[in-house]
Formats: sequence, structure tokens, C-alpha cells
Amino acid sequence: MTDDALLKQLEESTKDFSRHQAETLRSILQHQRGVRYLQRHLPDAGDHNLPIDAATFRRSVPLSCYDDYADYINQLADGDKCTSDDDHDPRHLLSVDPLVCFFYSSGTSSMKPKLIPYFDSTLSKGASHIAHQGSAAVLRKFFPPRPEVNKRLVFIYADSITTTKGGFKVMAASSFPLHSSSNPNRSLFMSLSSPMEVILGSNVEHQMYCHLLCGLRNSDSIDAIHVPYAIGLIKAMRVLESKWKQLCDDIEKGFLCSVINDVRMRDSIVEVLGGPQPDLSNRIRLIFEKKDWGGILNKLWPNVRYIRSVTTGSMKQYYSKLKYYAGEVPLVGGDYFASECCVAINLDIKQPPDLTRFVMLPTAAYFEFLPFDLAENNVVGEETVDGCGVEVGKMYEVVVTTYRGFYRYRLGDIVRVVGFYNSSPLLEFVMRASKTSYEIVTEGDLMAAMENFQLVLRNTMGMAIEIVEFTSSVDFGSSPKRLKIFIEVKDCDMILQDKLQESNLRKCCSDLEDSLGSIYKVQRNKGEISPLSLSVLKCGSFDRLLKLAIENGTPASQYKPPKIIRNPSIVDVLDENVIVTI
Repeated sequence: MTDDALLKQLEESTKDFSRHQAETLRSILQHQRGVRYLQRHLPDAGDHNLPIDAATFRRSVPLSCYDDYADYINQLADGDKCTSDDDHDPRHLLSVDPLVCFFYSSGTSSMKPKLIPYFDSTLSKGASHIAHQGSAAVLRKFFPPRPEVNKRLVFIYADSITTTKGGFKVMAASSFPLHSSSNPNRSLFMSLSSPMEVILGSNVEHQMYCHLLCGLRNSDSIDAIHVPYAIGLIKAMRVLESKWKQLCDDIEKGFLCSVINDVRMRDSIVEVLGGPQPDLSNRIRLIFEKKDWGGILNKLWPNVRYIRSVTTGSMKQYYSKLKYYAGEVPLVGGDYFASECCVAINLDIKQPPDLTRFVMLPTAAYFEFLPFDLAENNVVGEETVDGCGVEVGKMYEVVVTTYRGFYRYRLGDIVRVVGFYNSSPLLEFVMRASKTSYEIVTEGDLMAAMENFQLVLRNTMGMAIEIVEFTSSVDFGSSPKRLKIFIEVKDCDMILQDKLQESNLRKCCSDLEDSLGSIYKVQRNKGEISPLSLSVLKCGSFDRLLKLAIENGTPASQYKPPKIIRNPSIVDVLDENVIVTI
């Protein structure tokens, strides 16, 4: 299908959102009506002569969260014999389709990613194909291919493959095409500046270094830079800042430094380098020696046309830093695709995070919306509305029924409806939903407060202090409970200098507490919360969290630093790395 045909199909689907949604739900229930999960709530689901409409479905099947599927998913992962050749055998747990593998979720607040089953569903493949190919067509509309400049520097790590007790592979969704044995998928590697051996390596730090090395070696051929999440490029830039001399030496000598000990990776890099490149090395070295990192990406890769990554939600905090590195190169936003299903597509990809809007895809899944009250930081009851019942300006939690085994499943994403594209809701991603009613700040509150805190720090201390990363946790051991905020600054030694006196930090901490949002302020004024605790961490503390997450199964490509930590053991790791606490 041509790009014009794909875009036309997407456009047409948005013109009758209600009809497409009804057909999508009917298709899902007709196909999956024999699964055990549905039959618990719809005893007549197995009767093909008895249609199930949306009202009956929503009345009979309760809203669900991951915990409602955990036992079933564990049984599937363990390889329990719960399927048969009969497509409608009631022994199927979540889907009548064959289980292929599991995907990791990208959530990292607990450091233990969820397993999302991936079933071989023809219907789902069709729906996701339109979404993913449509996204690619949108990108090509803005940036038509250039045969003479055709390489992409992509920071992707596809090594996080484990195997369940039942023999099923577990990986990041983005890694699945790279591990497929089909020849068409192998063509994905052809446009990448890094060889397959780097992408499939086993050490993220080494892989990141090699991605940069391959990108620099092919500097004139790089058309675009891709990274799943903005934090991935920020981390790559930190490696570039600290390792540029070694990178230049490797290019000059045509050989990889001894730190990289993966033989297959080393051999592949030597081939990419193609022998000593002293002229290229000198050209790159001169750029670095100017110590001007503003617009550095365009200086190193003069033909790059765009940089693509997700910059909405918790990634918004990195946008200004990316803009600094990118200079005049446009930052292109991603789509709203979850591990469970595709949700919405970004048709205006050049917009900044504050103006990024997503058009819902009516054939990707069946969608419901649970009204959300920001002042209460919670949903309002359990009565959902469909896409035609949403109101512009109001916030909702997204609920999905997918082709792959989730039914009235709460995604945990809070969105605001900002309008309609034809008849499809137009969404702004706001934040992740709170896990419990005990939480006293939202991700949005914390990010806004920290943005203000950064400015207060600079004004109060009289020097440029860059907050590298931050997170928070509620200490229920205190009486009353206390919000703990952890920050890491770029130059930790500055914390120990006289200019950063404790009184100055305390003043900044007070300003931070005053900007933490209405939920926090109400409870603070009632005396239900102890004064805020602010801890400054040693440099590299959040890198340790990344390593811990990877050790626990989180794919490096999908890692997002948690803004609200709910796992006490993670808080313990941070506590061990505190320099000073106010």
C-alpha cells in the first residue's frame, strides 16, 4: 500500500469513529468469545448466535487492571496446557490465538516490568499494521527519503531476552522485529548506522558507545537520529561528553578501545571503521575542542534532518536539553502506542510536547474513558463513556479492550480531550495515573515543581546548577507521612562548596514545597504531611537505578526513570547514595 493510500485510510477511519468502534468491539468479542476470562463474566459468550452489544459488554464485564490477569499470564508463561486446536475451546485463558512471546511493559516505578502476552492474531496484526505503517507514512510525508543520505543513528538495545518456564521468549516490543527470523525484518538493519552485533549486544554502556562510534564514522550519511524515549538520547549525550577523546582516537586508529570486550561487537565495529580515518578524526576532534555543545548534533552530523523520540509525559523534562543539543534540527514527536495496543497517532509530528496531540485510532482497539478529577487525583466512579461521550477540556483514564487478551483494561494513562479530528477524539497525554489513593503528588505536579526549583536554585545560588534527574517517594514510616525528593546534579562537588550553604538549600526546598500542587498543599495545611525532605545524591546514582532495572528485566530501550517510587528497596538504594539531606 502506498503512503497516500495509507494516509487516506487513516483519514477515512477517523470520519466515523462510532461505527468503527462498534465494529472493532464486535470483531474482538466474536473472535475471542470462547476465552475463559470472558466466560467468567459473559456465560453466553460461547453462543455464536447470541450477539453481545457494547452496553451488555460494559455492564457485564468489570473494569480490570493488570492484577486481574496476573494468574492467567503466569499460567501462560509457565506453559500450562490451557489451549487446544479448537479456536473456541473454553480452556483458552485470554485469547484463542497461539501465544508467540511476551513483551515487557515500560513501567519502572517498581523495577519489575509486567509481562504482556503477544498472541499471533491476524486481526490485531491488521490493526497494528495500519497504525505503524501509517506512522511511517506521516514521517515520510514530512521527510521524504533521500537515496544519497540514507543512514539512521538509532539508539536501540535488543538484547534483553529472557525465557519463561514454559519456553516463551520475553522482550521489549521494539525488539520483536529485530529478533524475527523473516528476511523482510532483516532489512531493518540495512538503514541503521550500527551493525546487528551492536544492537544485539549484552552491555548497554558498550552498546551506546558503539552506536556513537558508528554514527560518527558515518557522519555525512546520517539522515536522522532515533531513540524510543528522550532520556535515551540524553544518556547518549552524556557518554559523548565524557568519551569524545576516546571516540576520536578509535576513529583515527581504525580500531576499538580495549574496554569493549564483546568479540562479535568488536569485529563488526572494525569492519564499520574501515581502517584508520585520521582526517575524519581530526575534523570531529576540532568540533569537540571548541567545547560548545549547543547544536552539537548538527555539527557532528551535518546532513541530519530530524531527531525522533517520545518527549511527552515524563519525557517532557528532557525536551529543553534536547533542543539545546539539537540546535536547528527539528525534534520530531512519537505516537501514543502502548505495549498492550496502539492507541493514537501523531499527525503533526513537529509540534513541541506542550502542543503534541494524538488522533485516536478507532480500529486499533475498543476504547472507553473513565472520568478523572485532577483535584482529587483519582477517577470519578467506575462509569465509563465511549469516544462519542467525551467532553472537550475534561480528563480521563484510558480503558482498552484489545485483540490480544485484555478486556476493559485500565491502561493507567491520564489524557485530556482537546478536541476532535473529524469524529475521532484528539488527545493530550497528561501523566500516568496514581497507583493508590495514598499518593500525595502526581507526576505532573512533581515535574512542574522541579522545573521551577531549577530556576530557584540558579537564582539563589548565583551559579548554573543543572539537575540531571529527580524522583520522589512517600515515607510512611514518618508520623505524619513525609514526601522525600531525591535529586542528582551535574557537578556533585558544587554541593560541598561554600556557596551551596545549607541555609540556601533550605530556602530553595521551601520554594519547592510551595509549588507541589493542590493535593499536597491541602494535606500539608491540614497537618497530615511532615515537611518535605530533599536529598542530593552522588553523581551516577540514577545510572545505578538503570542497571538495577535492567538486572530485573527492564529493556534498556524502554527504561524511563521513575518519578514516583513505590518500591522500598529502590528507595534504600538512593538513601545509600545521599550527599546531603535538607
